[in-house]
Amino acid sequence: MRLRIRREFARSTHTRPGVTTTPVKLKWRWWIVIAVVLLTALTDYSCRRARRERSQDKVILALALQYGVDPALIKAVIWRESRFDPEARGTSGEIGLMQVMQGTGEDWAKAEKIKFYFHRRLYDPEKNIRAGTWYLKKMLNRYRHTDNPIPYALAAYNAGPGKVDKWAKGAAATSSAAFIQQIDFPGTRGYVQSIMKRYEYYRRRFPPTAKKK
Repeated sequence: MRLRIRREFARSTHTRPGVTTTPVKLKWRWWIVIAVVLLTALTDYSCRRARRERSQDKVILALALQYGVDPALIKAVIWRESRFDPEARGTSGEIGLMQVMQGTGEDWAKAEKIKFYFHRRLYDPEKNIRAGTWYLKKMLNRYRHTDNPIPYALAAYNAGPGKVDKWAKGAAATSSAAFIQQIDFPGTRGYVQSIMKRYEYYRRRFPPTAKKK
């Protein structure tokens, strides 16, 4: 009799005798809690990332005007080089937002007549963007005879102008599309292509247009 009652109870609760299961409603409650926690964390991460991405906008706009470089391009380089982390450090000694090499920083300091220069000063966001933009402008001027100097300047920023001069042969000497295909360093080619794509993204959004009242 007891065995029969136990079997009937097991059927009524959709479980086997001797097996304890979590009620379906309780399971759904846990899934809802987990989903809310994950959504909150994702939203918080997205907000923090957006704030960091906008953190240097005023500096970028001011220096873009000073050096005559598209602010969207400067921002795209910072995005690729450091993801807007002013404390970023590369494996070859490059530092800061635009990952400026020591030699580049010294050339910038000399050109700008900055006294008592030392490399760690470029952890300062404004100084780093200033040095990086100065060098970027220098490379843009170097390849201004091409149909689009930006890919050449970006490749030089990543691999050095000596490598760019090796790749810029034949049609690639003036055709930026041919030049990109001529780059035989996959890392540099990917670097140029990723910044060009991000540059187009920022050009539609930065600097932000004034809202109509």
